[in-house]
Amino acid sequence: MPEAAAPTRILLADDHALVRRGVRLILDGEPDLTVVAEADNGAEAVEQARAHRPDLAILDIAMPRLTGLQAARELSRIQPHMRILILTMYDNEQFFFEALSVGASGYVLKSVADRDLVEACRATMRGESFLYPGAVNALIRNYLDRLREGRALPAKAITHREEEILKLVAEGHTSQEIADLLVISPRTVERHRANLLQKLGLKDRLELTRYAIRVGLIEP
Repeated sequence: MPEAAAPTRILLADDHALVRRGVRLILDGEPDLTVVAEADNGAEAVEQARAHRPDLAILDIAMPRLTGLQAARELSRIQPHMRILILTMYDNEQFFFEALSVGASGYVLKSVADRDLVEACRATMRGESFLYPGAVNALIRNYLDRLREGRALPAKAITHREEEILKLVAEGHTSQEIADLLVISPRTVERHRANLLQKLGLKDRLELTRYAIRVGLIEP
Protein backbone atom coordinates (compact mmCIF):
# COMPACT_ATOMS: atom_id res chain seq x y z
CA MET A 1 0.00 0.00 0.00
CA PRO A 2 1.54 3.37 -1.01
CA GLU A 3 2.62 5.65 1.79
CA ALA A 4 0.38 8.70 2.31
CA ALA A 5 1.86 12.00 1.19
CA ALA A 6 3.10 14.26 3.96
CA PRO A 7 0.59 17.00 4.84
CA THR A 8 1.08 20.50 3.48
CA ARG A 9 3.01 22.53 6.08
CA ILE A 10 1.41 25.94 6.57
CA LEU A 11 2.48 29.28 8.03
CA LEU A 12 -0.49 31.32 9.22
CA ALA A 13 -0.08 35.09 9.72
CA ASP A 14 -2.80 37.37 11.09
CA ASP A 15 -2.62 40.04 13.78
CA HIS A 16 -5.83 38.84 15.45
CA ALA A 17 -5.31 35.81 17.70
CA LEU A 18 -8.99 34.84 17.50
CA VAL A 19 -8.87 34.78 13.71
CA ARG A 20 -5.73 32.64 13.77
CA ARG A 21 -7.36 30.25 16.20
CA GLY A 22 -10.46 29.87 14.02
CA VAL A 23 -8.48 29.42 10.82
CA ARG A 24 -6.15 26.94 12.48
CA LEU A 25 -9.14 24.84 13.57
CA ILE A 26 -10.33 24.71 9.95
CA LEU A 27 -6.92 23.74 8.59
CA ASP A 28 -5.81 21.31 11.29
CA GLY A 29 -9.12 19.49 10.89
CA GLU A 30 -7.95 18.30 7.46
CA PRO A 31 -5.60 15.30 7.25
CA ASP A 32 -3.57 16.80 4.37
CA LEU A 33 -3.02 20.23 5.99
CA THR A 34 -1.12 21.22 9.13
CA VAL A 35 -0.20 24.60 10.62
CA VAL A 36 3.47 24.52 11.65
CA ALA A 37 3.96 28.21 12.52
CA GLU A 38 2.00 31.36 13.33
CA ALA A 39 2.83 35.07 13.17
CA ASP A 40 0.99 38.21 14.25
CA ASN A 41 2.71 40.64 11.87
CA GLY A 42 4.31 40.59 8.44
CA ALA A 43 7.91 40.82 9.63
CA GLU A 44 7.43 37.87 11.98
CA ALA A 45 5.84 35.94 9.11
CA VAL A 46 9.07 36.35 7.12
CA GLU A 47 11.13 35.25 10.15
CA GLN A 48 8.92 32.20 10.74
CA ALA A 49 9.12 31.26 7.08
CA ARG A 50 12.91 31.35 7.25
CA ALA A 51 12.87 29.18 10.39
CA HIS A 52 10.24 26.61 9.40
CA ARG A 53 10.35 26.64 5.57
CA PRO A 54 6.63 25.89 5.15
CA ASP A 55 5.07 24.76 1.87
CA LEU A 56 2.38 27.44 2.02
CA ALA A 57 1.98 30.84 3.69
CA ILE A 58 -1.48 32.24 4.42
CA LEU A 59 -1.21 35.98 5.00
CA ASP A 60 -3.66 38.63 6.16
CA ILE A 61 -3.26 41.95 4.34
CA ALA A 62 -3.59 44.46 7.18
CA MET A 63 -0.81 43.55 9.62
CA PRO A 64 1.73 45.63 11.60
CA ARG A 65 5.40 46.13 10.64
CA LEU A 66 4.95 44.61 7.19
CA THR A 67 1.58 44.22 5.47
CA GLY A 68 0.67 40.85 4.07
CA LEU A 69 1.43 42.13 0.57
CA GLN A 70 4.88 43.38 1.61
CA ALA A 71 5.56 40.08 3.35
CA ALA A 72 4.39 38.18 0.26
CA ARG A 73 6.80 40.15 -1.92
CA GLU A 74 9.70 39.34 0.42
CA LEU A 75 8.71 35.67 0.74
CA SER A 76 8.48 35.32 -3.06
CA ARG A 77 12.03 36.64 -3.24
CA ILE A 78 13.64 34.52 -0.51
CA GLN A 79 11.59 31.30 -0.91
CA PRO A 80 10.29 31.28 -4.50
CA HIS A 81 8.98 27.71 -4.30
CA MET A 82 6.72 28.44 -1.34
CA ARG A 83 3.06 29.06 -2.27
CA ILE A 84 1.21 32.09 -0.92
CA LEU A 85 -2.48 32.73 -0.24
CA ILE A 86 -3.94 36.04 0.84
CA LEU A 87 -6.74 35.74 3.42
CA THR A 88 -8.50 39.05 3.93
CA MET A 89 -11.68 40.87 4.84
CA TYR A 90 -11.17 43.26 1.89
CA ASP A 91 -13.17 42.54 -1.26
CA ASN A 92 -11.00 45.11 -2.98
CA GLU A 93 -9.82 45.01 -6.61
CA GLN A 94 -6.66 46.99 -5.95
CA PHE A 95 -5.56 44.61 -3.20
CA PHE A 96 -6.48 41.65 -5.39
CA PHE A 97 -4.31 42.80 -8.31
CA GLU A 98 -1.47 43.71 -5.95
CA ALA A 99 -1.68 40.22 -4.42
CA LEU A 100 -1.24 38.63 -7.85
CA SER A 101 1.63 40.98 -8.67
CA VAL A 102 3.60 40.02 -5.53
CA GLY A 103 3.29 36.30 -6.19
CA ALA A 104 0.13 35.14 -4.39
CA SER A 105 -1.61 32.12 -5.92
CA GLY A 106 -5.00 32.99 -4.51
CA TYR A 107 -7.16 35.49 -2.68
CA VAL A 108 -9.68 34.24 -0.10
CA LEU A 109 -12.23 36.34 1.77
CA LYS A 110 -12.45 35.79 5.54
CA SER A 111 -16.24 35.97 5.33
CA VAL A 112 -16.29 32.67 3.42
CA ALA A 113 -13.06 31.12 4.73
CA ASP A 114 -14.91 28.17 6.21
CA ARG A 115 -16.19 27.38 2.71
CA ASP A 116 -13.25 28.32 0.47
CA LEU A 117 -9.98 28.15 2.41
CA VAL A 118 -9.35 24.40 2.39
CA GLU A 119 -9.99 24.14 -1.35
CA ALA A 120 -7.82 27.22 -1.93
CA CYS A 121 -4.94 25.52 -0.08
CA ARG A 122 -5.31 22.34 -2.09
CA ALA A 123 -5.63 24.17 -5.42
CA THR A 124 -2.55 26.23 -4.65
CA MET A 125 -0.49 23.15 -3.81
CA ARG A 126 -1.59 21.59 -7.13
CA GLY A 127 -0.05 24.60 -8.84
CA GLU A 128 -3.42 26.18 -9.63
CA SER A 129 -4.74 29.65 -8.85
CA PHE A 130 -7.72 30.20 -6.55
CA LEU A 131 -9.91 33.22 -7.24
CA TYR A 132 -13.23 34.03 -5.62
CA PRO A 133 -16.08 35.03 -8.02
CA GLY A 134 -15.67 38.79 -7.45
CA ALA A 135 -11.99 38.53 -8.34
CA VAL A 136 -12.81 36.81 -11.63
CA ASN A 137 -15.20 39.67 -12.43
CA ALA A 138 -12.43 42.16 -11.61
CA LEU A 139 -10.09 40.45 -14.07
CA ILE A 140 -12.73 40.63 -16.80
CA ARG A 141 -13.46 44.31 -16.09
CA ASN A 142 -9.74 45.12 -16.14
CA TYR A 143 -9.39 43.44 -19.55
CA LEU A 144 -12.44 45.24 -20.98
CA ASP A 145 -11.24 48.59 -19.61
CA ARG A 146 -7.93 48.13 -21.41
CA LEU A 147 -9.76 47.52 -24.69
CA ARG A 148 -12.20 50.40 -24.19
CA GLU A 149 -9.45 52.88 -23.35
CA GLY A 150 -7.42 51.82 -26.36
CA ARG A 151 -4.52 50.58 -24.28
CA ALA A 152 -2.66 47.96 -26.28
CA LEU A 153 -2.73 44.45 -24.95
CA PRO A 154 0.73 42.93 -24.47
CA ALA A 155 2.52 42.34 -27.76
CA LYS A 156 3.11 38.73 -28.68
CA ALA A 157 6.51 37.95 -27.20
CA ILE A 158 6.86 34.29 -28.13
CA THR A 159 7.12 32.20 -31.28
CA HIS A 160 4.39 29.91 -32.60
CA ARG A 161 6.30 26.83 -31.40
CA GLU A 162 6.83 28.36 -27.95
CA GLU A 163 3.11 29.13 -27.81
CA GLU A 164 2.30 25.50 -28.62
CA ILE A 165 4.61 24.32 -25.85
CA LEU A 166 3.31 26.92 -23.38
CA LYS A 167 -0.26 25.72 -23.92
CA LEU A 168 0.69 22.08 -23.41
CA VAL A 169 2.74 22.87 -20.28
CA ALA A 170 -0.20 24.86 -18.87
CA GLU A 171 -2.53 21.94 -19.60
CA GLY A 172 -0.34 19.75 -17.39
CA HIS A 173 1.57 17.65 -19.93
CA THR A 174 5.04 16.38 -19.09
CA SER A 175 8.07 17.15 -21.28
CA GLN A 176 7.99 13.61 -22.66
CA GLU A 177 4.27 13.87 -23.50
CA ILE A 178 4.84 17.22 -25.22
CA ALA A 179 7.78 15.75 -27.15
CA ASP A 180 5.58 12.86 -28.33
CA LEU A 181 2.73 15.19 -29.33
CA LEU A 182 4.96 17.58 -31.29
CA VAL A 183 7.39 14.91 -32.57
CA ILE A 184 10.45 16.62 -31.10
CA SER A 185 12.93 15.54 -28.43
CA PRO A 186 12.31 16.10 -24.69
CA ARG A 187 15.55 18.10 -24.62
CA THR A 188 14.11 20.48 -27.23
CA VAL A 189 10.96 20.85 -25.12
CA GLU A 190 13.06 21.72 -22.07
CA ARG A 191 15.02 24.30 -24.09
CA HIS A 192 11.81 25.95 -25.31
CA ARG A 193 10.44 25.91 -21.76
CA ALA A 194 13.58 27.61 -20.42
CA ASN A 195 13.35 30.19 -23.20
CA LEU A 196 9.71 30.87 -22.28
CA LEU A 197 10.57 31.48 -18.63
CA GLN A 198 13.40 33.83 -19.59
CA LYS A 199 11.48 35.76 -22.28
CA LEU A 200 8.39 36.25 -20.12
CA GLY A 201 10.25 36.93 -16.88
CA LEU A 202 8.51 34.03 -15.13
CA LYS A 203 9.90 31.49 -12.68
CA ASP A 204 7.81 28.30 -12.70
CA ARG A 205 4.96 26.31 -14.18
CA LEU A 206 2.32 28.09 -12.09
CA GLU A 207 3.35 31.44 -13.53
CA LEU A 208 3.43 29.99 -17.05
CA THR A 209 -0.13 28.77 -16.47
CA ARG A 210 -1.24 32.20 -15.25
CA TYR A 211 0.26 33.74 -18.37
CA ALA A 212 -1.45 31.15 -20.61
CA ILE A 213 -4.80 32.01 -19.01
CA ARG A 214 -4.14 35.74 -19.34
CA VAL A 215 -3.40 35.51 -23.06
CA GLY A 216 -6.28 33.10 -23.75
CA LEU A 217 -4.37 29.90 -24.47
CA ILE A 218 -6.29 27.93 -21.85
CA GLU A 219 -9.41 28.49 -19.80
CA PRO A 220 -9.09 29.16 -16.05
